[in-house]
Amino acid sequence: MTEDQTIIFRNASVLDGTARDAFTADVRIDGDSITGVRPGIVVENAETYDLGGLALAPGFIDMHSHSDIQILANPDHEAKLSQGVTLEVLGQDGLSYAPVSDEVLRALRKRIRGWNDDPTDLDWSWRSVADYLDRLDDDTAVNTAYLVPHGTLRMLVMGDAARAATPTEVAQMAALLRQGLEDGAVGLSAGLTYVPGMYSTTTAELVELCRVVAEHGGYFCPHHRNYGPEALEAYAECIDIAKHSGVALHFAHAHLSFDVNRGNLPELLRLFDDAIADGVDLSFDSYPYLAAMTTLSSQLPGWAQRGGIGEQIERLRDPGSREEIITALDVTGSDGHQGLTINWSNIHLSSTPNAPEYEWVTAESLGAAAAKTGIRPAELCLDILVATELGASCVMFVGIEEHVRALMQHPRHMVGSDGILVGDRPHPRSWGTFPRVLHTYVREERVLSLPEAIRHMTHSPAQRLRLRDRGKIAPGYKADIVIFDPAAVSAEATYVSPRRPATGIEHVLVNGRFALKNGKVTGIRTGRVLRGSQ
Repeated sequence: MTEDQTIIFRNASVLDGTARDAFTADVRIDGDSITGVRPGIVVENAETYDLGGLALAPGFIDMHSHSDIQILANPDHEAKLSQGVTLEVLGQDGLSYAPVSDEVLRALRKRIRGWNDDPTDLDWSWRSVADYLDRLDDDTAVNTAYLVPHGTLRMLVMGDAARAATPTEVAQMAALLRQGLEDGAVGLSAGLTYVPGMYSTTTAELVELCRVVAEHGGYFCPHHRNYGPEALEAYAECIDIAKHSGVALHFAHAHLSFDVNRGNLPELLRLFDDAIADGVDLSFDSYPYLAAMTTLSSQLPGWAQRGGIGEQIERLRDPGSREEIITALDVTGSDGHQGLTINWSNIHLSSTPNAPEYEWVTAESLGAAAAKTGIRPAELCLDILVATELGASCVMFVGIEEHVRALMQHPRHMVGSDGILVGDRPHPRSWGTFPRVLHTYVREERVLSLPEAIRHMTHSPAQRLRLRDRGKIAPGYKADIVIFDPAAVSAEATYVSPRRPATGIEHVLVNGRFALKNGKVTGIRTGRVLRGSQ
C-alpha cells in the first residue's frame, strides 16, 4: 500500500481507550490518522479488512522500558510489537545514554550493559538528547518518548562522587536538564538505589531539578530509594519532592515486595490517595509479575560500587573487602538489596556476558547452584561478577500477588514492562506484559474489566505524556492501533523460555502502517519520537 492509502477495518469491537464499553463500528484510517469511527463507512478503492468482531484498541503504551539501545540494534522490535505496544518510554531509572560526554558514555556502556548489552557495531556518535532523539526518529518500529536520567546528569557534572551535590553542581545539572527538555525529553527519571543516584541522599537536589521539569510541563519518574523495610518512607519522600517542586509525579514499577512488606499495601494506597487529595498529580505503573530484574552488581552495598569497574573488581578480589561484602549480603543487609540480606533461593541469574563457564548457573537459583559447587552463594555471586566484569543480570522472586492485584485496580495505575531484552534468560515481562494483563488479570481473574484494562494501557498513559492525539480511537487521533482476540490473547513467554511471542495479537499499526500483520512483523518502521517540546 502507499502511505496515503485509505484503510477501513469493518465490524470492529472498538475499545476506545476511555473505559467505555466496547461498541461495534467501522474504523477508517487515512495516512497516519483515524478519520472515521462509525458503522457503515464506505470508501471506493479502500484497503478493507473485515475483523469479524475482533477487538480494536489504541496501541499499548509501555510506560517503563529499557529498550534504549536494543531498539536501535534490532529495530524490528518484535518483543514489543508482538504484544501490541506502539509507544515506549525510555531513559528510565536514572541511567541512560543522553546527554553524555565521551567519558560518561564509555562508563555507561559498561555499567548498564546488563540492561541493553553493548553492541560494538552500533554507531554511538550522539552525545546530546537532541541527537539521540534524532537517531530514534530514524527507522524504528515503535514510537518513543524519553526521560532525562538523573544519574547520567550526575555523572556528567560530578562523576560518581559519593556525596551531596553542591549548589553549583545542582545548577549545572539543572542547565543540562533544561536543555534536554527543550530538546524533546518528557521529564526526569531517577534511580535512587543505583550508583550514582543513590548518593543523592537529600531531597534538595531533586526538588531543584524537578522545578525545572515542572516549568516545562514534564513529569518526575523515580525508582525510589527503598523497596524493602523503608519502602513507605521512600514513596513518601518522592511525594514530598513533588509537593515542594510542583512537578507531576509518576512512580516507576510501583510495588510493595519482600515479606517484610506483606500486608502493608493499604497504607501505601492511603499514601497515594492522600497525596492526590492534596493536589499532587500522581500516577504509577506496574508489571503483572512477581519477579523483578536488574543487574546483579546493583545488589552490592553502595560503598562496594564506588569507582570505576576496575576499582570495583579489585575490591571484589581483595580478601578483606570481599568478606565485608559477603557479610553485608548474608548477615547485616546490603543497601543495594533494599537494606535486606539476600535469600539466594530467590535469585536467578539471567545473563553471564563473556563468562561461558557460568552459563550453567542460569538454569537454577544462585542458592541451588552454589550448593553444587560447595561454596557460599555470596562467594559464587562475587565470582560471577568478577568473571563478567559486573555485566551479569538477575531475576529476583520477591513479589506479593495480592499487592500486584490491588495496585492494578487503582484508577491512577498504568502498565510498564520494565522490559530488558538481552541475556540468556531475561524476564518474560519483556515479551509478555500486556498480553498477561489481558489473559490472566482480565479474562481469567477478572481483576479488571477489559475496557478498564485498555484505559490503563492507552488513554491514561497518553494523558500522562501530554499526547493530545494518541491513546484513543476517535477521529483526529493518530492511527496507533492494536487488533486482538480477547478470548485468545495470551502471554506465552515464561521464565524458562522468555522470548516466546504472545498469541492473539493479530495486527499492530504504528502511525497508520502495519508494523505487525497476521501476527508477523512486517519490517515497516514508522515509529516516531514524541517530543515533550511538541
